[in-house]
Amino acid sequence: MKVALLSPIAWRTPPRHYGPWERMVSLLAEGLVKQGLDVTLFATGDSKTSGRLDYVCPTPYEENPNIDPKVWEALHIAHLMEQSLDFDIIHNNYDFLPLTYSRLIDTPMVTTIHGFSSTKILPVYREYNPYNYYVSISEADRSRELEYCGTVYHGIDLNEFTYRQESGDYLLYFGRIHPDKGTAEAIEIAIRSGRQLIIAGIIQDKDYYNEKVFPFIDNRNIIYWGSVGPDQRDELLGHAYALLHPIHFNEPFGLSVIEAMACGTPVIAFNKGSMPEVIKDGETGFLVDNVDMACQKLNDIPSLNRMHCRNWVAERFSQDRMVAEYIALYEQIVAKEQRTHASMGTSTLQLS
Repeated sequence: MKVALLSPIAWRTPPRHYGPWERMVSLLAEGLVKQGLDVTLFATGDSKTSGRLDYVCPTPYEENPNIDPKVWEALHIAHLMEQSLDFDIIHNNYDFLPLTYSRLIDTPMVTTIHGFSSTKILPVYREYNPYNYYVSISEADRSRELEYCGTVYHGIDLNEFTYRQESGDYLLYFGRIHPDKGTAEAIEIAIRSGRQLIIAGIIQDKDYYNEKVFPFIDNRNIIYWGSVGPDQRDELLGHAYALLHPIHFNEPFGLSVIEAMACGTPVIAFNKGSMPEVIKDGETGFLVDNVDMACQKLNDIPSLNRMHCRNWVAERFSQDRMVAEYIALYEQIVAKEQRTHASMGTSTLQLS
């Protein structure tokens, strides 16, 4: 089967540090190639893949101020769509924009919805729902206004995460610095519990960082590491006492949560969005409603079995499981499209 994977171009695929969507596309691409599929990755020109790389945008627009995102997004998406007949299926990981091509091409398109940036984008999803196959990344992130063909949880390569039986003493906040993610609440939890906090992630809201985060950074009790790459990520996650995830929005998935648990590190998260699906409350971490509860549950972290955290991820959130589920979806979709074309007396898709 010939598969076109459309990745975002904000960051490289896989990203050097931040870039959760690009990271998941890379893991999927490598897994599909391993399973023998003919994969073409449409991403930035500096991207890495064991499949075939095709691109028009040479570098990520977040790393090159001379690139206009809208211009290169349009070129990037069109570049794939103009070659759509070369593929059996297109897997869109670029949000709603590629959907607007779906009535202009014959190749079926499956779209993984990596979360809704705003309800304002729903009109596009509604309009093109009858012509597309939508996949959610958690049950919690589904819109009641849309129809889906399945839910596929993100999966990670466990070989990239070192299991550590013994934890360190510090708390870790790992994610973008933004009110939605609760960086300020993580700082409050650390101060009230008397524990050191390490913050790692990009500054997405500079005003929030300057007002709510920077005044507390002393490089002793509250430390900001910036955005970190894979090696530092493994070290930080694996040696933490616990990961703090005090979110203020309905988290679509929460990649850092499963990455922490893969290292054996429990998570304390506000009970919103996908968190009940990702965390096994009382076994791999604790779901709480506020800062007070988070501080209380910190005392219970030693009662959790770190190996249970690792096993939970291996069973539910592995790269192999994610890849297998997407292949099954591809096969179902292509078979359905073939039956539809046959019943209409039109030419069918040819699998390679």
